[in-house]
Amino acid sequence: MNKNIKLAVAGAVLALSATAANAGIIIPAGEWTVDINGNVNTYATWSKVTANNAIKGGLVGGTSADVVGTVSAQGTNTFNNITTGLLPHFLSVSGSTRQNDLDVAFTISIQPGTSNLKAFGNDSGQNNRQAFLTVGDKAWGSVKFGKDLGIFASDAILSDISLLGVGAPEAAGGNTSLGRIGSGYIYADWKPQISYTTPNFNGLQATVGITQAWSQSAVGTNGITTTARGGAAPAYEGKASYSFAANDVTGKVWVSGIAQKVDGLGRIVEDSVAYAGDIGANLNVAGFGLTGYYYGGSGIGTSGQMSGGYANVSGTAKQRDSEGGYVQVTYVLPTKTKAAVSWGESNLDYASGEAADGLLVKTNEQWLAGLYHPLTKHLNLVAEYTHVEAQAQNNATNKVNTGSLGAILFF
Repeated sequence: MNKNIKLAVAGAVLALSATAANAGIIIPAGEWTVDINGNVNTYATWSKVTANNAIKGGLVGGTSADVVGTVSAQGTNTFNNITTGLLPHFLSVSGSTRQNDLDVAFTISIQPGTSNLKAFGNDSGQNNRQAFLTVGDKAWGSVKFGKDLGIFASDAILSDISLLGVGAPEAAGGNTSLGRIGSGYIYADWKPQISYTTPNFNGLQATVGITQAWSQSAVGTNGITTTARGGAAPAYEGKASYSFAANDVTGKVWVSGIAQKVDGLGRIVEDSVAYAGDIGANLNVAGFGLTGYYYGGSGIGTSGQMSGGYANVSGTAKQRDSEGGYVQVTYVLPTKTKAAVSWGESNLDYASGEAADGLLVKTNEQWLAGLYHPLTKHLNLVAEYTHVEAQAQNNATNKVNTGSLGAILFF
């Protein structure tokens, strides 16, 4: 992988991950070392949407404001946005110190957006995704307390090339674009958690933890959807990975999983534990990069965790199975520009005994092609094209084609 592109990807990973030893603006401050880091990015996007079907859970032409080209604007429409990409702007402040034979660290960050969500430019949206502390030692690992990227499916989003760009366009009212979320992997999300990470044993490392469970709304035609935090018990998440390097070949293999009890639906829940697992791998050699990823689960839903994972079957909440994955190929050109092509999809099945609803989503699929050029050590120019298609159980389809141009700066 080209050195400058590697720095950009590393910046994205560091902005999203739980590592305290980031590589931004380092300031010695007495017993502490302070690290200020993050990114700024903006893209112009042009999209053409063809949406004639109210696909429930579809990323195009769905029934809520969380998808592109909603049913309220049926037909073929075009629109332009100037917006942040899959990464919002990140401003992170981290600090680390060594006290009483322990490594102690913290990270707090904010994520403003570019898009005006209201008139007169007075609201660009803001997230608060990280606020955590860690304590540990290289001999036995570290423990994290606070809010950070979830454990399950985290490597899927961190390996997604659209992390440097846009991918699927911005959802209505959203602070970021969708990237490949919902068309190849389920969103890991940002979760309050207590987790433990082992030391790195020659490339082998594992993380386990309890995270804030999602509460559930009543079962409707699209199943249960995430409404807020809550639940009778936490979610249990874990992952393990092995990173390797030999001469010019580098790579990583990982697995992860999640399980959460589902309750509060006001009805009998036939299978009360929603769960999912995944497996993925990266391989880089001679300028080429290859990523393959697959996930599957029951009750976990699609796109967002717990969204549409259960159906109302004669007064009983029953699980829907879901699965998906993506394949991504990259190559660094002689100009140091990285070219990328990727394909992925996410699928949702009917629950056992569920009455057929033809407009329930069956598949969200995405093709992406992009160019990522390191103009400087920290600044990358990005051009992408994506095609996203939502297909219902009755095979009705909606689609959106999006081109984007912009830049992303890591510091």
